[in-house]
Amino acid sequence: MSAPIIFGAIAIAILLACIRIIKEYERGVVFRLGRYNRNMEAGLNFLLPGVERMLKISLREVVMDVPSQEVITRDNVSVKVNAVLYFRVLHPEKAVIQVENYLYGTSQLAQTTLRSVCGQAELDELLAEREKINHKLQEIIDLQTEPWGVKVRNVELKQIDLPPDMQRAMAKQAEAEREKRSKIIHAEGEFQASQKLAEAAGVLAREPAAIQLRYLQTLAEIATENNSTIAFPIPIEFLRPFFDVDQRARKAAREEGGES
Repeated sequence: MSAPIIFGAIAIAILLACIRIIKEYERGVVFRLGRYNRNMEAGLNFLLPGVERMLKISLREVVMDVPSQEVITRDNVSVKVNAVLYFRVLHPEKAVIQVENYLYGTSQLAQTTLRSVCGQAELDELLAEREKINHKLQEIIDLQTEPWGVKVRNVELKQIDLPPDMQRAMAKQAEAEREKRSKIIHAEGEFQASQKLAEAAGVLAREPAAIQLRYLQTLAEIATENNSTIAFPIPIEFLRPFFDVDQRARKAAREEGGES
């Protein structure tokens, strides 16, 4: 084999050893003789073999599941809470230099922060104000990961597991609350009905003819039920003349008995 062919093969091998291809969603962090030198952008790049070393860092957003954590809330209720963390690397050189493993470090930081923040809240706040808890978690974790070049975009509480006895207590509380609302609605209906009846009684008292029309309407309603007996209410005013005649007759009888 001739010398030019050998030198050509060596040159090609060295060239191939120098070539590095970086994908669009990656960046290469280059160290020259152990010191940080530059970042490699996406595309075709060249590296000095034996002198420079490159580490690839993904810039894609990472969706990390934070394992369930045992938490004792401020009102002394033991619950299990897990969450989802959304983050990405903004500065690849910091993610390599400032922390040994940014994925593991972010995961551990998210777990400890989750226990701390949820432990400072009461159970009702934890269940009803998730958005507030999520925002607080995001702020704390993002502040701690900023020196690593990691940006935390969002944190979401995924599931809150309550003890069985607490679930039963909350079910009883919800049932009592529904029963209370039912009684209040019924009482309000009775109050409104009594107001309407009082107004109707006032109208009927002012209009005697309205009372007669109401009697006739009641009689028509009773007649539609196929009853053999119909009770027809007669106002006491209709019978008053008969009472007066009877009283006058008794008075006259007493007067005659006294004269004799």
